Amino acid sequence: MTKLENPVLMAVIGAAQGLRGEVRVKSFTADPMAIGDYGKLHAKDGREFEVLDVREAKTVVVVRFRGINDRNAAEALNGLELFVDRSALSDDDLDDDEFFYADLEGLDVVDADGKSYGTVSAVFDFGAGDLLEVRAPAKRPVLIPFTEAAVLEIDLEGGKLLIDPEAAGLIDDGSTPPFNADGTPPAKGKRSE
Repeated sequence: MTKLENPVLMAVIGAAQGLRGEVRVKSFTADPMAIGDYGKLHAKDGREFEVLDVREAKTVVVVRFRGINDRNAAEALNGLELFVDRSALSDDDLDDDEFFYADLEGLDVVDADGKSYGTVSAVFDFGAGDLLEVRAPAKRPVLIPFTEAAVLEIDLEGGKLLIDPEAAGLIDDGSTPPFNADGTPPAKGKRSE
């Protein structure tokens, strides 16, 4: 049982498949069938899982892990997140403008004038585009879009993320909001209060 220094989420275990301990797994790897190529997978509680067999299913892969030999053991794993340490992932296959989302966490978020907005604490994908969670001391976290308009430059070596605060929604651009506080659209040509 080892604790990972910089865990990267690789997969989430779903429902049991059959009676022999196989589970349905949602893999976050580029090739879902390659989930076993990263070595042992780790749960947050310290358990390690060795992939013995992988086969394709419609939207997931079906995996057999060492030591999981029956349906009851497989059902107990439902919802378990599996990680590898960032050091196990090679940068060799990445293009110059590619990176792992885990590499963004901890970067300082600054604008062109050098003003700090906090640090990236998480990356989310809710389906409509990626969002960066930015936390600043003594402030509530904010979500900014992870788009080319909002994020101008990523400097992994320098530990900084250059943003356009207006495009990121962190400062008011002076335009009319789409709705008033009561939910009604503003009168044409008038700014809502």
